[in-house]
Formats: sequence, structure tokens, C-alpha cells
Amino acid sequence: MNGLDFPDISPVMFTLGPIAVRWYSMAYLLGIVFGWIMLKRNVQKNNLALSEANIEDLVFYVTLGIILGGRLGYVLFYGQDVYWKNPLQILAIWKGGMSFHGGIIGVILAIWYFARKIHYPFLGLTDLVVLYAPIGIFLGRLANFVNDELWGRPSDVPWAVKFPSGGYIPRHPSQIYEALSEGLLMFVILNLFWRYKYVRERVGVTSAVFAILYATFRMSMEQFRQPDAQLGFFFGGVTMGQMLSCPLLIAGICVLWVKVFKPLMLRSE
Repeated sequence: MNGLDFPDISPVMFTLGPIAVRWYSMAYLLGIVFGWIMLKRNVQKNNLALSEANIEDLVFYVTLGIILGGRLGYVLFYGQDVYWKNPLQILAIWKGGMSFHGGIIGVILAIWYFARKIHYPFLGLTDLVVLYAPIGIFLGRLANFVNDELWGRPSDVPWAVKFPSGGYIPRHPSQIYEALSEGLLMFVILNLFWRYKYVRERVGVTSAVFAILYATFRMSMEQFRQPDAQLGFFFGGVTMGQMLSCPLLIAGICVLWVKVFKPLMLRSE
């Protein structure tokens, strides 16, 4: 049988006595820490009206939104009736189960509340947060690979991987595809855009580009990813990930239209 053997990597990064630190947990932690550091440098470099205390509070609210939104999103979108039969399992985050789209909703609500609290433009804060969100996505997808989860569909490509939990059938390493597209590539594109003063001065444009890029990449990568066993395919072979990405794509296009294309059309009239 063709295909690369799955690397023998333990999902536990290291242990501290009875505490097991997993790669997945560390991916979240490092993504937040790296994003925090780069956000702070960005605010200082561009003289944005955010104090150090504001930045710390923003990171706290975003982290809360990621955890609560991601978990509740997974329960609602992917959990079916499992969690309603045993509600206490909703709290068992250490067993896995986080939804990126749920995390987005949680982060949006958290930033909206915080923006009102400090009287700062909502889209101004989302512009800053989305610049570094791909770091967490990149690390999270690599952790998915290590955890032998969210693997791709059967394939005969030379780089197909035989995942143990996937029946040792050669499959697309879709976690790596997503790490490179939704993580690395999106990080580069967004931060290149941010270098232009035109983009920085148009509040919401960076957030719109993030939404469009993520939705496009996610819907494309879903073509290689095995859908969740408890859900399978929907009409026409569409997956839950693709359906959840559609509202994000539409929202991004609408914001970009209002912030960029509509003003340009009005000027030309």
C-alpha cells in the first residue's frame, strides 16, 4: 500500500507531574502569546490609540471568545444530540472539540463588547486581531495533524499519509493544507496589505479581506478533508465547514463593498 507512515509523535508534548501538556493546548497558548507580542508592536509602531492596559484586556476578551465560542460552536454545529444527552460533557474541553466558526462568533461578540467599553471603533479592533489570527490557525492545524484527527479523504498522491485513526488508508494530509493556506499564506497576505497606509486608514478593510480569504481557503480545502463522521455530506456533497464559511464570505464582500468599492463608484459619478 502506498502512502507515508504517520510519524510517531505523542499528542502529549510533556508532563508536569499529573498534568499532561498537549500539543493542541500549546498551539492555542503560543498563538495567543505570539499574537499578543506582535499586536503590541503594531500599536506602538503605528501610534494607535490603545494603551498597554487596553491591549492586555483585548487579549483577555479575545481568548475568552475563542474558548467559549469555539466550544459552544462545536457543540451546536457538530455535536448533534450527544452533548444534550450529557450536558456536563460540554465542559470537557480537554477531550477535544472546538469549532473555528464558533470561535469567530465568540471573538466578534467579545470585541464588540470591549470596543463599546473603551469607545474604540469595533472594526478598528477586528482589523488588528485578524492580522495575527492566522498564527493560531497555523499552529492549531499542525496540532490536529499530531493528534491524528481531521485527516483528509483517501488519496493516491505521493505525499498521502496513512493515519492510524483513519484506518491506515493513504489520505490527504488536509491539516497541513489548511495550516499552509489558512495559516501561513493568509498571515503573509494580510500583513502585506497592512503595510499600505490606504488599507490601515480604511477601517474594516483588513477584516473583510480576512473573512474572504479564510472562507475561500476553507471551502477549497474542504474538498480534500474527510467530513465529520457524525455529519457526513449534505446536499451536493457540501460539508458543514463549507456551509458555515458562506456567511463569512458574504459578510467580507459586503464590508469590502461599503468601505472600498462603493466610495470609488460615488467619486467617479
